[in-house]
Amino acid sequence: MVLKNTILIGEVTELLPNTMFRIKLDDGRLILAVPSGKMRRGFMRVMPGDKVKVEVTPYDENRGRIVYKLGKKEDS
Repeated sequence: MVLKNTILIGEVTELLPNTMFRIKLDDGRLILAVPSGKMRRGFMRVMPGDKVKVEVTPYDENRGRIVYKLGKKEDS
């Protein structure tokens, strides 16, 4: 049986050393994430308050990979 990675949306809450980020997902969980290889090569800047798409493996749901930056959170 092949387990698929899930893509979730969250907000960056904290910058950590070694290009790690604390992400608060829309369902309320806090996870630790790193940028994907394409984001590192493209020198994408991720700041607190940015909405991001995070890919999470079913083997460890407390860590993830940032695959897409959606931009700043809209204040309404």
